[in-house]
Amino acid sequence: MSILSSGLSPALPRPEAARRPLRVWWTGALSALAWAAFGLLTWRLPNVELGFSEWAYTTELGVAALLLAALALVVAATLPALAAAQGGRLARADAALRRLGPWLVALPLLLALWELLTAKLAWLPAPFFAPPQSLIEVYGGDYQRLAECAAHSLLLLSAGVAVGALAGFLTGVTIGWSRSAGYWIHPLLRFLGPIPSTALLPMAFFLAPSSWSAAAFLIALATGFPVTVLTWSGVASVNRQYYDVARTLGASEWFLIWRVAVPAALPQVFVGLFMGLGASFSVLVAAEMMGVKAGLGWYLTWAQGWAAYTNMFAALFVMAALFSGLITALFAVRDRALAWQKGTLKW
Repeated sequence: MSILSSGLSPALPRPEAARRPLRVWWTGALSALAWAAFGLLTWRLPNVELGFSEWAYTTELGVAALLLAALALVVAATLPALAAAQGGRLARADAALRRLGPWLVALPLLLALWELLTAKLAWLPAPFFAPPQSLIEVYGGDYQRLAECAAHSLLLLSAGVAVGALAGFLTGVTIGWSRSAGYWIHPLLRFLGPIPSTALLPMAFFLAPSSWSAAAFLIALATGFPVTVLTWSGVASVNRQYYDVARTLGASEWFLIWRVAVPAALPQVFVGLFMGLGASFSVLVAAEMMGVKAGLGWYLTWAQGWAAYTNMFAALFVMAALFSGLITALFAVRDRALAWQKGTLKW
């Protein structure tokens, strides 16, 4: 019996699926062209003579960009077919490349513009603005000090955020659950909470036994205020019917707090953690610039004192990667703890 006589129509290939390999190929070709242009620009176009310094690793960066161009071309030509044949991780890699395709084209173009404005045309004055290859020299020659400073910053930030988040969470639960506790704590929270933690830097460094403990206290203060407010709001807004149902089943007071109120308030708790973590970054850098003898903030001050502006740019990139990674990790924990709300809060 033929397909037509059986009433069934033949399966037609999906146009979108048919266009995907072609789209990946064109994205890869454009990315390879952009990386090749950046590589040739960096390698073959001479740098502006500055008189006091010459940018190292110029040739190496150009050759590396050309190798990336060749790699992009090979991946674009082979990955779609391999992903269609084998699936699994290759299919996920193919989907990731399709999502990142525009950025793989834009990134070398932005690097080429950066290279032109600094090393090739010197429209951005040196040494205040350095080309991309100067960062290679910093990361290659001063990586140990940068790694130590990043570790110190991460340790200080972790201690302050942990103390502030725990104190803010417990305070928020207490205020949200107990009216008598809220009567006494709420006015203090409204009066002292909005004060910027950086305004207390001189007092904290004078009263604390060490600059490290003063910085940790200020980070905890910056983290604790939003966590307290959002936790309090979450606990106070829990539907009272949940408590009534739990009480009819014989739930105790502690059960109502930790098994009803706190889980229902978790979405707002994570919002408070996000806000507190963002506020703690600025306090961390300010505290390290003023009193702490190690950390990325201290490294920025040290580089500025020696007019090592390239080192400052390198530290800023490390800082951005570290802080962005911490927020990404927080959102990963949130998506796992609140699986039913995954994707409602974007990062």
